[in-house]
Amino acid sequence: MSFPILQTNRLLLREIVPADAPALLAIHGDAELMRWFGSDPLPDQAAAEALVARFASWRQLPAPGTRFGLARRERPQHLIGTAGLFGWNPGWRKCTLGYELAREAQGQGLMREALLTLLDWGFAAMSLNRIEAQVHPDNAASLKQVRALGFVEEGRLRQVGFWRGQYQDLLQFGLLKADWDALQLRA
Repeated sequence: MSFPILQTNRLLLREIVPADAPALLAIHGDAELMRWFGSDPLPDQAAAEALVARFASWRQLPAPGTRFGLARRERPQHLIGTAGLFGWNPGWRKCTLGYELAREAQGQGLMREALLTLLDWGFAAMSLNRIEAQVHPDNAASLKQVRALGFVEEGRLRQVGFWRGQYQDLLQFGLLKADWDALQLRA
């Protein structure tokens, strides 16, 4: 099965390939960007190459996931971020959303554009009923993003993560297909 390719007005959501390792290192090696991501910054190129392989391996797991590389349509080889759905439980028809964007691509509405298309794809192609997101309580930009997309805050997961040398709380959000459909009708 070939990797799905999704398009928006400005973006191409495509497979993450080994040539993307330097761009992934620039994003995932940036300690400031990674403060909310849920893992420590990547230390080097070898770690970035391993991340490319990890994203690809998600499609082979019993609870598969798909991580898309984000690129501007006019520069499809230049990765500016990633977004994906992982931890898919087909029986429960749910998964988890994750995303990050390079510093120079932030503040332009690109992630919202990507996530609108990704969420549509997830509900349709994966037959999802629920998409979850966990967001650090201090990550104001991501909190604004998920709320604007219709995610509902469901509670606080105390010390659920460990990165940057300490336990981290995350806020749990959920988006149901019925909620998404209702939002699309109003749009």
